[in-house]
Order: sequence, then C-alpha cells, then structure tokens
Amino acid sequence: MRYALILLLFIVSCHESTTNTTLIAAKDFETDHPGKELMKTYCYACHSPTASHDERLGPPMEAIKRHYKTTSTTKEEFINDIKSWINDPNEQNAKMFGAVRRFGVMPKQPFPEDTIVQIADYMYDYELEKPEWFNAHFNDKRGKGARKF
Repeated sequence: MRYALILLLFIVSCHESTTNTTLIAAKDFETDHPGKELMKTYCYACHSPTASHDERLGPPMEAIKRHYKTTSTTKEEFINDIKSWINDPNEQNAKMFGAVRRFGVMPKQPFPEDTIVQIADYMYDYELEKPEWFNAHFNDKRGKGARKF
C-alpha cells in the first residue's frame, strides 16, 4: 500500500502543467521607467557609464547608488538623500569622499524636484549601466576614500 501511494504521488506530480510561468527580476528587466531617460539626459554628461576611468567628470551612477543605498536603506531614504545632495552639494554632506577629492564637489544643478525623484526612484529599483572597469575599481577602492578634505 505504501509503495502504491508513493507511485500515485509520483505520477500526479509529473503531470505536465499547461500554464507557463516566467519570473523576471525587476532590476534585470529593461524598462520604460521615466527616470531612465531623465538620468541619461541630466546626469550622463558627467556621470556617463561609457567614459573611461581617466576621462571622467564625475563618478558613474552605479558608484553613487552603491554609496547611497545599503541593505537597510529604504526607497524613501534613498530618494531623500539624493534630493538633499542635488539641492545642496557640499563637502560636509558628502558620502563619496574619494569622488569629492578627485572631482571636487558637484556643481549645484537647478533640476526640478520631480526629475530628481524619478531619477532616484529608477536608480533604487533597477540595475544601472556601469563601465567595464567599474567592479574591479570599486572592490579595490572600497573603504579607502576616508574623509581628508
């Protein structure tokens, strides 16, 4: 009887389903999020993912994301921190000390608040394009940009 029950369960579990389910991770999905185009328009002149390491005007957007977003950062906190920096960039509020040392403080930009929110919202939820050299550089330099202004 026991073997018959196991055989029956095996046969039932092998039944081919007619429903196909596809799971797509949100961060890997190409999106039409408005923040994506706004980031290209407003940010990539200085924070381009294709600029070489030596010809950059500012850090890549992925580096910014990694400095502002931790495992405990909520989306609201992330957006507020990005808005705070964009609206008043200064050495005292910097989170990217190595970038400030290398590039200086970002010039204040008169971006509309809803533009900043859309860009930050996109940055928080989606995987960002990054330069080929980025991962090796980030892992090598992480934690070495102590505040020395």
